[in-house]
Amino acid sequence: MEKEQLEKLGSFIEANKGKRKFAQSVDLVVNFSGIDFTKPDNRLNLEVKLPNGRGKESKVIVFSDDRNINSKVEKFGVKIIPGSEIPTISSDRVRQAELLDYELVAQPALMPAIAKQLGQFLGPRNRMPRPLIGDVEGIVKGMGNSIYIRSKGKYLPTVHCVVGTEKMPVNEIAANIDEVVSSVVKKVGRHNIKSVYVKLTMSEPLKLV
Repeated sequence: MEKEQLEKLGSFIEANKGKRKFAQSVDLVVNFSGIDFTKPDNRLNLEVKLPNGRGKESKVIVFSDDRNINSKVEKFGVKIIPGSEIPTISSDRVRQAELLDYELVAQPALMPAIAKQLGQFLGPRNRMPRPLIGDVEGIVKGMGNSIYIRSKGKYLPTVHCVVGTEKMPVNEIAANIDEVVSSVVKKVGRHNIKSVYVKLTMSEPLKLV
């Protein structure tokens, strides 16, 4: 991020933080031009690992019957849901809604059952669990550092994502913003980015680009 943008961002956050009883999130809004997101090939589905995290811990649910997986992830304070509960959740709207408050990951062997029982609810919301393959501990531990940028809904030419909280140093927020913009540019090209805005949860937006 250029010095002028960094100073503008710092002044903006300083002027708007501390005005609520909670720590406001810092959100990034990227608007596009010249891209038809109704075409599947153009849609965004990116996982971006923020270099400085999101500024708050993520709640994680692990669907698993594997004792080895469970023993590795329990220390991170995750909620473990066994495969036997998946059919129950599929008929319980309250429990389904609760899933949306968590980052979801799953033992690969349970993915078919999740797709069958919960796919109609989670799929349209782009919330299907990530399969736990490889470094299980690393994946779960890193859930709080990743954000997902997806085209959804009416496929409008805009995406929103969290890049931190008002309590984070502005340099860390700026580095997170740079990482997100860089990832999007690699997918769509800089010429297709119309504008970039940043805002706090309850603030007016600030145009960065």
